Amino acid sequence: MLEVKNLTKTYQSANKELTVLEGINFKIEPGATFSIIGPSGSGKTTLLGLCAGLDRATSGSVSLNGVLMDNLSEDERAALRNKYVGFIFQNFQLIPTLTALENVMVPMELKKESGAAKKAMALLERVGLADRHDHYPTQLSGGEQQRVSLARAFSNSPKILFADEPTGNLDEETGQKVEQLLFDLNRDMGTTLVLVTHDGDLAAKTQHVLKLRGGKMV
Repeated sequence: MLEVKNLTKTYQSANKELTVLEGINFKIEPGATFSIIGPSGSGKTTLLGLCAGLDRATSGSVSLNGVLMDNLSEDERAALRNKYVGFIFQNFQLIPTLTALENVMVPMELKKESGAAKKAMALLERVGLADRHDHYPTQLSGGEQQRVSLARAFSNSPKILFADEPTGNLDEETGQKVEQLLFDLNRDMGTTLVLVTHDGDLAAKTQHVLKLRGGKMV
């Protein structure tokens, strides 16, 4: 589902080159759960962005669902993401002017799917928020917002889901509920899960763990 070969990312900073990632190699099979851990500044989020085609590597290659992304245009990579990828972010990234239901419908409407409202409602019910479907993000707690973003992430039936510190802004109890929902939905839908976390306990719940330090695998 995802193959990374000799991935390196460098940035030019004040006349010197800063290497954020160096020589990263791994492969993830379909349906696997995989976590990327490491201290702050170790390159976790940069690696996630490269894997999802949100950024380009300096050298090396990334293949997503058998498609080599290195030479794709921005539009082609966006189309690939729309087709295969779901995202969950630490800060929820819900659209403030849309209700919970409308937020979940967005990926399906971009793909012009029929029955979007019905499917979105079923997903909200799955995450325990059917009765809040007409609420806006500001009317929801942090945990509720993250559950809406979970429903949205699964709404286009992604083959792979990238989660960046999905419980980072939540208290421990709420975070554990969101974790359980994430793993349950992932298992039931047969999705491949790649999550970035600094939480060793959360990482231990995945089948595979990649540890970064100073931009290198350790």
